Amino acid sequence: MRTARTTPTMAAVAAAAGVSQQTVSRVLNNSPAVSSKTSQKVRAAMAALSYRPNLVARALVTGNTRIIGALVSSTTLSGPSGTLLGIEQTARKGGYWISMAGLQSKTAEEVADVISHFINQGVDGIIAVAQTQIAVDATLEAIGAMPTVLVTSGQVPDGCFSADIDQADGARQLMTILRGLGHENIAHVCGPSGDLHAAARAESWRACLPDGAEQILVEGDWSSGSGYQAAMTLLASRAKPTAIFAGNDRMAFGVLRALNERGLQVPRDMSVVGFDDIEGSDCSIPPLTTVRQNHSALGSVAMELLLEAMDGRPARSVKIPGQLVVRASTGVPRS
Repeated sequence: MRTARTTPTMAAVAAAAGVSQQTVSRVLNNSPAVSSKTSQKVRAAMAALSYRPNLVARALVTGNTRIIGALVSSTTLSGPSGTLLGIEQTARKGGYWISMAGLQSKTAEEVADVISHFINQGVDGIIAVAQTQIAVDATLEAIGAMPTVLVTSGQVPDGCFSADIDQADGARQLMTILRGLGHENIAHVCGPSGDLHAAARAESWRACLPDGAEQILVEGDWSSGSGYQAAMTLLASRAKPTAIFAGNDRMAFGVLRALNERGLQVPRDMSVVGFDDIEGSDCSIPPLTTVRQNHSALGSVAMELLLEAMDGRPARSVKIPGQLVVRASTGVPRS
């Protein structure tokens, strides 16, 4: 006959570690009032006894679930997924866990439904990685008094915590290198309509064009295939750009393929730049000039801002600069 195993209690952990139950509770809540030596001793006792805290009971006592709600507009693109990973890693270091929801229809109603679920779940705070203004506005309308951080390039009212990589500055860096090489007719393959990153990069491209220059723009959808089709459209038109600024690296890969099929050499006949510095951008033919975005750092900053929001500190916004990476896909325009 098997004897039922007794679940270790907090009192048993306290006795094994030679401390009070209050000290064990402080260790569980990552209180800075407990010394590192004492914390290690308590955690060693927990491990030896296979102690698992009752999170439901602890939430009832403290009013905190140690769970963060993370809303992500898209989980298929490298940027949002990298940001989510940074959020999760930083949250776990602080003793928090992530409850994630990815948007499918991307409507205001879906955003409100996700936020309502998070609130009913009892999360301690929410981070919304919002790539459309609809998602930004719907989040702000639904959160009430819940501590929230918006990771977005969209319009955020005063008094809100927000973070993003500086999209406009990244595009400006790319345009500066192209203009410095002598390019004046620079076409842009932009991301999809309604995407805030696409809009910010396109606006910066437009602002950096020479006075009176033709605005040569074709819309893509972030995919390599759309970059290929956009380049083919440009090559079949009357536009005569000497450089193409693709709104992301994947579309730039499609541009490179289209130029190769038409017998054009990069950068001798056409310079090409991308955005993101995703894996493989250094192995394209030729290697791609682009802007590196540190999405992991963005996720960490977002989580740190949420901790400030939960602590009642004044709201602030953070912009993380992108890093220009110059490779072999850019050169002086052919005379």
